Amino acid sequence: MKGTIVHDDGLPRCAWPGNDPLYVAYHDEEWGVPEYDDRALYEKLMLDGFQAGLSWITILRKRENFRKAFDGFAPEKIARYQPRKIEALMQDAGIVRNRAKIEGAVLSARTYLEIMDKGPGFSALLWDFLDGKPKLNNFRTRAQVPAETDISRRMSKELAGRGFKFVGPTIVYAFMQAVGMVNDHLTICHRHAECAKLAK
Repeated sequence: MKGTIVHDDGLPRCAWPGNDPLYVAYHDEEWGVPEYDDRALYEKLMLDGFQAGLSWITILRKRENFRKAFDGFAPEKIARYQPRKIEALMQDAGIVRNRAKIEGAVLSARTYLEIMDKGPGFSALLWDFLDGKPKLNNFRTRAQVPAETDISRRMSKELAGRGFKFVGPTIVYAFMQAVGMVNDHLTICHRHAECAKLAK
């Protein structure tokens, strides 16, 4: 089936992780698993923003460095970053040194805190676009998987309107796939049925 690959363990998987052990583990253990934790959702959205223009495996390989550099992606800490901290991050070879993205993460942290303080909460805000339940897709080939959807466009507009940075509809859709808001494992992939069960 186009877009899937059978590995040495006999399990069929989506083809995109290839044979990279780190990527395969991410595909098997994280991608498509419904995530409802506010802070974890913030971290994933920020990492997806850093991915813009790069491949996800690049970010995945640097994820632990990012977590260390950004105080475990604690929004209350990131929101207080001063120019000196931003300069230090710009010198950190372990992360993606892009000033706009670093400053964007700080602005996004401040917006996140506002939503947590005065709004519905970050998780509730996002999941409300799907009525709180993951959307099960039944794509058979990779060509059927969209780069963005009407929901990702609306979510993108809402996030950008509130002050989040690097939240275009394509980035938002990749985020939705990763945090299990949509199940985009191909139907022949062994994780499709497993993630569908988790959604219930």
